[in-house]
Amino acid sequence: MIDVTDRHCRYFHRLLAPQARLYSEMVTTGALLHGDIGRHLDYDASEHPLALQLGGSEPAALARCARLAEQWGYDEVNLNCGCPSERVRRGAFGACLMAEPELVADCIRAMQDAVSIPVTVKHRLGLDYDDSYAFARDFVGKVYETGCRVFIVHARNAVLKGLSPKDNREKPPLRYEYALQLKRDFPDANIVLNGGLADVAACALWMERLDGVMLGRAAWHQPQILSDLNRLVAPTQAIPEPPQILEALLAYARAQVARGVPLHIVLRGVLGWMSGHPGARQWRRILSDTASLRAEGPDVLYRAWAALT
Repeated sequence: MIDVTDRHCRYFHRLLAPQARLYSEMVTTGALLHGDIGRHLDYDASEHPLALQLGGSEPAALARCARLAEQWGYDEVNLNCGCPSERVRRGAFGACLMAEPELVADCIRAMQDAVSIPVTVKHRLGLDYDDSYAFARDFVGKVYETGCRVFIVHARNAVLKGLSPKDNREKPPLRYEYALQLKRDFPDANIVLNGGLADVAACALWMERLDGVMLGRAAWHQPQILSDLNRLVAPTQAIPEPPQILEALLAYARAQVARGVPLHIVLRGVLGWMSGHPGARQWRRILSDTASLRAEGPDVLYRAWAALT
C-alpha cells in the first residue's frame, strides 16, 4: 500500500475503527537510513496500535530500522515478503524474499535482537506458478523457528514475471484453505488472512476460523467497512458518528495544511468514505478538484458534505 496508507489515511482509519491495528505503507530501509526519517515515521498519537512495515533484505540495515521504529514508539515491526512490484524486485526484497527463507530468518533474528517490540512477517503463499502447500509451509516453518509468531498471509502466489502489481492482486487464485492448514500446522502462531476480503460477511467468517484479517484495497475504496467490522468485534466500543468524524477531519486538515502539507495529500484517503451513499460521486469530485482545494482550503469538506443527499 505504498503511497496509500500514509499517516493521513491512517488518522482517518483510526477515527473509523478504534479497535483496528494499523499498518504503515511499506518503507524501505534505504529510505529510512538515507532519507528524511521524520517524513517516513511521523504519525498522530491516536494511531496506536501501529505497526511499521519495512522493505529490505539486509539484516543489519533492517535491525537499525527496527530500532528506529521502536524509538519512535511503533508497536510492531513487520517485514514485507509479499510485494511483487518490479521496483521492489530490483531492490531484492518483497515477495522475492520467499525464495530465500534462511535469509528471511536471519533478517527476523537481527530485528528481534535489536528491539523488544514484536517482529512479524507478511507474505504470499508461493512464487510464480508453484502452488504446492509445501512451499508456504516450509517458508513459515523456517521463520517460525526464529520465534516469530505472527504471519499475515496474502493467500495468493506472487507471479514475479508476466503480471503487473494490479494483476498480482487479482489473477493468482486465492487459496484460503492453505491459510487454514498453516494454522493447523502452527497452532500457536497467529495466522492473519489477507487478500480478496471485500465485505463484512467474508471477514467475519475468516475471523472465526483464523486469528484475524488484514484489509488493504477494501479499506481504501470502502472505508466504512472498518467501522462495520469494529462494531462486530467490539460492539460496546463507541465509534464517532459521521458528523463527528467530519469535524475531526477538518481540524486535522487545518493543522496539517498549516504545517505545509498539501491538502490533496491530506484528503486523498477520505475520497471513498461515502461510497454507496447518494451524492458519493459529488463528494469525490469536490474533494478531488484542485481548484476547489486551493480556493477553499480545508473548509471544502463542508461543501462536499453538503453535496451528500
